[in-house]
Amino acid sequence: MNIAIVGASGAVGQEFLRVLTEQDFPVDNLRLFGSARSAGQTRTFRGREYTIEELTHDSDFSGIDIAFTSAGAGVSREYADVITRHGAVMIDNSSAFRMDPDVPLVVPEVNGADAFDRPRNIIGNPNCTTIQMVVALNAIEKVSHIKRAHVATYQAASGAGAAAMEELREQCAQLTRGEEPTVCKFAHQLAYNVIPHVDVFTDNGYTKEEMKMYNETRKIMHSDIKVSATCVRVPVLRAHSEAIWVETERPVSVEEALEAFSNAEGLVLVEEKDGAKYYPMPLFAADSDPVYVGRVRKDLCDDCGLSFWVVADQIKKGAALNAVQIAQYLLKHS
Repeated sequence: MNIAIVGASGAVGQEFLRVLTEQDFPVDNLRLFGSARSAGQTRTFRGREYTIEELTHDSDFSGIDIAFTSAGAGVSREYADVITRHGAVMIDNSSAFRMDPDVPLVVPEVNGADAFDRPRNIIGNPNCTTIQMVVALNAIEKVSHIKRAHVATYQAASGAGAAAMEELREQCAQLTRGEEPTVCKFAHQLAYNVIPHVDVFTDNGYTKEEMKMYNETRKIMHSDIKVSATCVRVPVLRAHSEAIWVETERPVSVEEALEAFSNAEGLVLVEEKDGAKYYPMPLFAADSDPVYVGRVRKDLCDDCGLSFWVVADQIKKGAALNAVQIAQYLLKHS
């Protein structure tokens, strides 16, 4: 396969290179694209150095089979025609096209076949919080239809990019030294704090991040499920966590739920054993591939309710890995 990565110098762009290697994805030729600022920089892939090219309206994507794009919604919108005009499949990590009716929004474990219905040769990679949630929800959906879900997220600094991760590190160091912390990437100091504010607020009082979880989940699952989310930034470097409550059409026992989670693709069930305290945590989920689920229990307020806890690496499964898995699905089923 001839592969391009747009946004190669960013955190997700770098993760693409690692994931392609880890997944042993067949790459015959690789081209890296970035802004004028990153053009000329080099990146190493499988022992060879590649130079980042500047992305322009004259960039030639002929011969490219798949282009992974992670340079922001504005760049994706501006250059989509440049990237796809010679037949390349654009797997886009931004929010630019996610809710467009002619662009499939894909999590391979849930709706992989949707990737083949792409009139514009663009496939949307969902929001990170949505990806890990629907992998878990899909397991329960196979047992009983989910009518509604409530979710509180605990989102790592990685969701705001490499500079945000560095800001968290620096804030911790500054506070340790007794200095005033630098606040740039977030609305407030993140170190030793939680911020119930991810993305910008909309007219209904929810943020765009929270509305993504509502809208994207319905599109991916082809469902009338209703999702109410509160998204919170926490002082963790990598891996998002989510507390999820679902209401199903019929009561689902904990035993049924555990079996469904155990058999679900892409999920790892973490259970308590011999009294030991085992449950998913970002400390251990960071830099790993699966979505982890634990703390499975009946909702005390609803006979048809279940509660569970989900953790996944935001940069991996929440971004680069899911995009590469879409490409793998295309190859496997073509």
